[in-house]
Amino acid sequence: MSELNKKDMKRGGFTDFIKIRGASEHNLKGIDVDIPRNKLVVLTGLSGSGKSSLAFDTIYAEGQRRYMESLSSYARQFLGQMEKPQVELIEGLSPAISIDQKSTNRNPRSTVGTVTEIYDYFRLLYARIGIPHCPKCGKEINKQTVDQMVDQILDLPERTKIQILAPVVRGRKGEHTKLFEQAKKQGYVRVNVDGEVYDLSEEIKLNKNQKHNIEIVVDRLVVKEGINKRLTDSVETALKLADGIMMVDVIGGEPINFSQSFACPDCGISIDEIQPRSFSFNNPFGACPDCLGIGYTMNFDIELLIPDESLSINEGAIASPGWQSVSDAKSWTGAIMNAVAKEYGFSLDTPFKDYSDDIKDIIINGTRGKSIKVKYKGQRGEGVYDITFDGLISNMERRYREAGSDNAKQQYEEFMRIRPCKTCKGKRLKASSLAVTIADKNIYEITNMAVCDLSKYLEEMELTQRQLFIGKELLKEIKARVKFLMDVGLDYLSLSRATGTLSGGEAQRIRLATQIGSGLVGVAYILDEPSIGLHQRDNDKLLGTLLHLRDLGNSVIVVEHDEDTMRAADYIVDIGPGAGKNGGEVVATGNAEEIMACKESITGAYLSGKIKIPVPTTRRKPTGWIKVRGARENNLKNIDVDFPLGVITCVTGVSGSGKSSLVNEILHKHLAKSLNRARIIAGDHDGIDGIEQLDKVIDIDQSPIGRTPRSNPATYTGVFDQIRDLFAGTVDAKERGYNKGRFSFNVKGGRCEACSGDGIIKIEMHFLPDVYVPCEVCDGKRYNRETLEVKYKGKSIYDVLNMTVEEAVDFFENVPSVKRKIETLNDVGLSYIKLGQPSTELSGGEAQRIKLATELSKRSTGKTIYILDEPTTGLHFADVHKLVEILQKLAEGGNTVVVIEHNLDVIKTADYIIDMGPEGGARGGTVIAKGTPEEVCKVKKSYTGQYLKKYL
Repeated sequence: MSELNKKDMKRGGFTDFIKIRGASEHNLKGIDVDIPRNKLVVLTGLSGSGKSSLAFDTIYAEGQRRYMESLSSYARQFLGQMEKPQVELIEGLSPAISIDQKSTNRNPRSTVGTVTEIYDYFRLLYARIGIPHCPKCGKEINKQTVDQMVDQILDLPERTKIQILAPVVRGRKGEHTKLFEQAKKQGYVRVNVDGEVYDLSEEIKLNKNQKHNIEIVVDRLVVKEGINKRLTDSVETALKLADGIMMVDVIGGEPINFSQSFACPDCGISIDEIQPRSFSFNNPFGACPDCLGIGYTMNFDIELLIPDESLSINEGAIASPGWQSVSDAKSWTGAIMNAVAKEYGFSLDTPFKDYSDDIKDIIINGTRGKSIKVKYKGQRGEGVYDITFDGLISNMERRYREAGSDNAKQQYEEFMRIRPCKTCKGKRLKASSLAVTIADKNIYEITNMAVCDLSKYLEEMELTQRQLFIGKELLKEIKARVKFLMDVGLDYLSLSRATGTLSGGEAQRIRLATQIGSGLVGVAYILDEPSIGLHQRDNDKLLGTLLHLRDLGNSVIVVEHDEDTMRAADYIVDIGPGAGKNGGEVVATGNAEEIMACKESITGAYLSGKIKIPVPTTRRKPTGWIKVRGARENNLKNIDVDFPLGVITCVTGVSGSGKSSLVNEILHKHLAKSLNRARIIAGDHDGIDGIEQLDKVIDIDQSPIGRTPRSNPATYTGVFDQIRDLFAGTVDAKERGYNKGRFSFNVKGGRCEACSGDGIIKIEMHFLPDVYVPCEVCDGKRYNRETLEVKYKGKSIYDVLNMTVEEAVDFFENVPSVKRKIETLNDVGLSYIKLGQPSTELSGGEAQRIKLATELSKRSTGKTIYILDEPTTGLHFADVHKLVEILQKLAEGGNTVVVIEHNLDVIKTADYIIDMGPEGGARGGTVIAKGTPEEVCKVKKSYTGQYLKKYL
């Protein structure tokens, strides 16, 4: 150990900094950096500059790996191995917890309540202090011992006359003569039949087709002292006779029902012992038996099977697989449909929408068991067959069940729609579990409230002394966790919301709330842009949470581009100066003031206002309008919204105000179905007017451009096809007889067969992580030697894939078609990526810009509508600047751009704003302001408008 290190150890210097030396993961250029511990540190820099490589692939990976190394080898084999990051030395590292956007559970069984564990506490609370009711009649059900029953009867006023009755028959048809004989033999004298008292010595005639209630009179008593023993005997006898239930008929008063188990004395329905698992929708004891606790089922939908009702059956109205040949009378489906039409007297040439409801019902649901004669000529000859027609839906269900392969099943699933389960109405639990209440609400009603309403309800709910005594600790835990959710700005969510429907930022903030709940100290928390999807108004809440984590004594390292977070941070590390191979170095460190003073830092220049994203001098005027009518999806309040065409529109509003429901669920899905013929059903709304002004809708999101290393920017933009054509046209290729397929690494012929054109080979190691090594045969070049000998302007196909966009623009200077496509990649700020860079190595922002570049390189029709959902995710100020310029270019071609956004730099450059609100969840769902940014600023109740003022 060097002298310096020894000195450090003595002074406890390791406790002040996380020291990183020689970090060279991905594009990091062997950087040295000291990050102060127990502080809020922001890592910033351009998209692709190496922030995540430092935060997640170096600090988090090493912290995690060292913790794992401390476990026994037996425990490690279950956890999988962690690779050592490429770093010479890291000192002063704490165990690391990463809260990123990818780690949320997409399982349909996972909800906000289960992830935060609040639901587990509620299950325990309901099992311990919940009051069960009969699921059928709603009466309260109590379970009592014999002693409790006797005490309750003795509490009646003295001299009260009572009869102890054993209800042996409850609502059953029959004459019940045997029952009366048996009772007589056992020495009983009277019975109560349907409210009338009969003597067992007389003949009792009952109507066998009517339902009867029969109670045997076990004893008749007067309440007074000294009847204890006799009463107890009678109660026990009655309970034995009637399987654990008993009635006390108070003369001149209301009868009292008693039960030894949780059973309804009126309906005879008994429910199982209540346990926490009775309220779990992931357990057969609690889950609805039909949907198995998921809350919805997948069924064939007639809107998808018959998408266009203006067509007749002969014109191809039925789009489902197996029924495309129905217009051919010689086919089996054609023969069946003709027979149905003949039997019920309708024509197959009539548009489907003009059929009566009865005819539609026969086509959809079948002939209900009635057989029809089908004349059919097959390979084995001609015949007339008697068959019952099941209808389209049943037929498709049978085909789906019998489909052999997953591919076939997937094909059928395109015609299915997810709908709430008919039995539980989407509540996920059995009726008996939903009949248990606390303060008159069942567990579904409580978890379905927005968190802000739930918090208020928990404070105000009235409980009995006994309930309070048992549930005090549980309620304390629940209230604390609900408060954490409110602290991170998620008060509009409900606990029953599925985690798969949350945005990346929401999911991350939920995990953050869970972490605050754990109250750990001395941990390094590493977060990836927690402010995504958060309105400026709620930023302070999030910052408060991060500072609280820091004050507990944790190191909080945040990868972030948000200005407020940077200004609040104790320390900023700016990585850059460019992206990709032009980045990977530390440009500046210090607090916001020090970063602003650094001339080399682009971040500093934007923070200090030296560089600004300009506000457009004029706003474009709309070329037309489309109108969404009666939008009701999720929390939308049956609103009509006008979207302008030919301009950039920003849909803004606080988190949960209904932006995504309006734009993604209704506008995008409706247009995709009408214009792109997608098989999807839009959210609940009445319709959209003015669609004829558009010809296609394109959704540009941040999902990867491909799932495998085989897809890359060159293949995605389509420029690789043209490059292969160039290579196939060279003299070398013609001499050898190579066509363009020879230059593809996806098909046999030109590729290296040792690695199947991947360039790397995966070696599986037991007890160790898989190792990827470059292929020995082709040295990672993907092609065989003969293919690589073909040169275009002195470069092989591998050399071209290895070029950066910047180099490729110069190289293809004289090939306009190729240059145009590559130039657009350059224009969107991707000059540093390689043409053949695997899509798995691209960030979300980079994938999005490749998609935008592909759109820009197409010839514009001026009738396209582009929909972008928070495109600034993961983008630095400089990248946002570029993005704004690209969006302006798209709109200049006459196209329409609709953006959901919280970033004020994008909002201020829009031509039109639709501001949703006023709050999130149930208190949102209306349009509170619309117009140009200048007009929206004047609306007092618009939060967006108030924050926007500073920027204009």
